[in-house]
Amino acid sequence: MDLLQSLARFLDRPLFPWKRLIVGFSVGQYLFEGFLSLRQYQILKEKKPPKVLESEVSQEVFDKSQAYGRAKAKFGFVSSLYGQAQNLGFIYYDVLPKLWALTGIWLARYASAQYTGEIMHTLIFFFTLNVITTVLNLPTSYYSTFVLEEKFGFNKQTLKLWVTDIIKGQALMVVFGVPLLSAFLAIVQKTGNGFFYYLWLFGVGVQVFMITIYPIAILPLFNKLSPLEEGPLKVGVEGLAKRLEFPLKELYVIDGSKRSAHSNAYFYGLPWKKHIVIYDTLIEKSEIEEVVAVLSHELGHWSLSHTTKLFGISQFHMFYLFALFSVFINNRSLYESFGFHKEFPIIIGFILFSDALAPMDTVVKLLMNILSRKYEFQADEFAVKLGYSKELAKSLIKLQIQNLSTMNADWLYASYHFSHPILPERLGALRWVSDEKTSDAKKMDAEQPLKAADREL
Repeated sequence: MDLLQSLARFLDRPLFPWKRLIVGFSVGQYLFEGFLSLRQYQILKEKKPPKVLESEVSQEVFDKSQAYGRAKAKFGFVSSLYGQAQNLGFIYYDVLPKLWALTGIWLARYASAQYTGEIMHTLIFFFTLNVITTVLNLPTSYYSTFVLEEKFGFNKQTLKLWVTDIIKGQALMVVFGVPLLSAFLAIVQKTGNGFFYYLWLFGVGVQVFMITIYPIAILPLFNKLSPLEEGPLKVGVEGLAKRLEFPLKELYVIDGSKRSAHSNAYFYGLPWKKHIVIYDTLIEKSEIEEVVAVLSHELGHWSLSHTTKLFGISQFHMFYLFALFSVFINNRSLYESFGFHKEFPIIIGFILFSDALAPMDTVVKLLMNILSRKYEFQADEFAVKLGYSKELAKSLIKLQIQNLSTMNADWLYASYHFSHPILPERLGALRWVSDEKTSDAKKMDAEQPLKAADREL
């Protein structure tokens, strides 16, 4: 505690150029990530697939994959520039202090005395800021969904569904944001300098609560979960779970095709009661043994305690973030650099602290991706030991082709951005030897391509 207080006094220096420093961090990160994207773009201009995929991927499919990758990269250049312009505009035009003052006026004018105070003011400020950023990001979201993804056959959403999802997201922000943000502020206000201990315990409780309530109350708002029908696939998955002593409670199919051609499988739940969810698109496009092989990889993460280890790491990360926040929460020079001279709101301190921590976040992201890729190799090896080497390799290749996923990557770009190894690396680790093409161009022309889910297999 004394160390944190000493560090707080050291960093709270009058006229310290916090704004210039944070702008420098932001611009530096933007330029670094742009540099990485340019390196990756050169890979996306290659004309031939990696050697390990030459017998698996037709030239036509490879060309489509490269074109899709370049289209996403170009969109990424524009969207990142747009985001950076937003960020610098907010800083340059003092949007935060002006919006805080404006929401304070609204509160004084329209709310009764019992609803005044920092917590109510923060709620109004936060949700107003969220609406503003959501509106500003609508153009890029629309283009990504209805132009880029539509062009390559991935989008399944209608405009109505897209709008409905945005409205539902905002509604959930209010339903969960009001109590969570109010509790966050109350803990900081009432527990003194050691507030970060209590914030951390609160954060752990919220995570456990969300693990429990998400599939029950939130997921059904966006997707439909149906019990997997009786048949060979259910028998195979239940047999795998029993073999591994995985505490399987329910086995579901999710209508991922409702929005996109996403393809994935995952599990969730408490330690003693787990649920497996399989995307309908994965079932449609894969053989039974391939789906079971994919799940053997996923359950490998559980069996090898990867999920438990990552949960533990996330708790440590959250604790040290809140501990560092205690160093900045009363830093008047930081507040004053951004136009807050009379009021020092907790939420503003947390926003500015997050911006100041950007370089450290970059390092953490790099280290976590390195660890994640290590775990992916281990989960693949786990599936191999279960006897699913060939089936897993075929499934990965098939999904890669159907997804038009990037066939190769610049090593530096991959190290920073990818939480999963690229396919050639995984096939090499699986010691894959091809006996025939998994797919060809004619077959791809007849099939609707699948887009990989946010967390790829």
